[in-house]
Amino acid sequence: VIGGRSVGVPGAVKMLEQAHREHGKLPWKSLFQTAIRLADDGFPVSPRLHGLLQKDPALRDDPQAAAFYYQADGNPWPVGHRLRNPALAALLREIAEHGSAAFYRGENAEALVQQVNRHPSNPGRLSLSDLDGYQPRQRDAICTLWQQRYRVCGFPPPSSGHIAQMQILGLLEQLGPLAPLEQGLPSADFLHRYTEAARLAYADRAQYLADPDFTPAPGGDWNTLLAPGYLKQRASLIGPTSMGTAKPGNPGPLPLAFAPQPEQPEYGTSHISIVDADGNALAMTTSIEQAFGSRLLNDGGTGLPGGYLLNNELTDFAFEPRDVQGKPVANRVEPGKRPRSSMSPTLVFEADSGRLLASVGSPGGAAIIHFTAKTLLGMYGWGLDAQRAIDLPNFASYNGPTMLEAGRFPRSSLKALEARGHEVRESEMTSGLQAIQRTASGWFGGADPRREGLVMGE
Repeated sequence: VIGGRSVGVPGAVKMLEQAHREHGKLPWKSLFQTAIRLADDGFPVSPRLHGLLQKDPALRDDPQAAAFYYQADGNPWPVGHRLRNPALAALLREIAEHGSAAFYRGENAEALVQQVNRHPSNPGRLSLSDLDGYQPRQRDAICTLWQQRYRVCGFPPPSSGHIAQMQILGLLEQLGPLAPLEQGLPSADFLHRYTEAARLAYADRAQYLADPDFTPAPGGDWNTLLAPGYLKQRASLIGPTSMGTAKPGNPGPLPLAFAPQPEQPEYGTSHISIVDADGNALAMTTSIEQAFGSRLLNDGGTGLPGGYLLNNELTDFAFEPRDVQGKPVANRVEPGKRPRSSMSPTLVFEADSGRLLASVGSPGGAAIIHFTAKTLLGMYGWGLDAQRAIDLPNFASYNGPTMLEAGRFPRSSLKALEARGHEVRESEMTSGLQAIQRTASGWFGGADPRREGLVMGE
């Protein structure tokens, strides 16, 4: 994670440029002015940022980051300190003036490659040609019918988000009516069904999901994993007690037999959901993986204080390329390959009319899938508004223990799950959900109180 080896080519700048070229209305240059002003003028260090800086064990080791985020004594800048970023402002001015070439070529590219490849303990192998040759990939959304009323659209592989999320929701449908909330909380019966469905979905995720340029879909179509007949067969495996660890299913033939990827940590990410006055909607999830990425702050070759953090996205590949029998893992490292993610930007439409109903997403690593699924269940299963759906306690399984948000469920629910054979663990589960939903009176937004999200409108 820490150092140059984990850094992949940043894709967001070229992606946004391509999206603007195809869909933008305002001049490219005008889009940067607010961000430039914020970088120049700075913003007050928040309690959350201060706490993250205090706890991080490695960010201080990077000289540029240490000088920017910390005081001379090694303590982070106090809450309220105005953090200005002249290096980022200078780079944004260049990108505003010259487009993405200012990022992927010239001084910034040279500074980025040099910092990655000359890291003293964990150098990478990034090249100028890697940066210059990067091209964003435009992929067709996967849209899935849910409850016979909603068309839920999300991103295909290499993101695992939509497929895993809709497998869970589809499995719950196969099990019958949704268990109602009890005193405003998901019941133990619901949590049993949900986490068993999650085990099955995450088993398939570990077996099949990876960059489709390198890994074919089972049966030649990713929708085989969401087919009602397949989900019905998988749902039949859910019984009154926990299965503990699920095995992947067999949705369709594969030309190559892959080994399942063992569970490994995932972090990071930001999400925004937007609907404009013309009805155009956006669900955008973007990530540098961990909160401070590879713990490298790059000044873009400006020589000024500040800069931008380099990602550690390559740690989203499988840590081991093969299993003990030598079978390859689908999400193994290969040149030019995009790592599997859990990002779940989601748009919901009325199935009959095609009318947009909601935009939803969250940060949170592998838990993103659960955070977004919970919010969809809250809004369209339990009839809550977006804010109350986001406020519901979080729950998850990654095909291991049953995870519950600490302090949010009664002891009786934990005991009921344990009685059904669940290994229950409580943790913070700090989602950062953002959602906008259509209501009878207009658009209504929700932001996660667990982070620093904000609902804004005009």
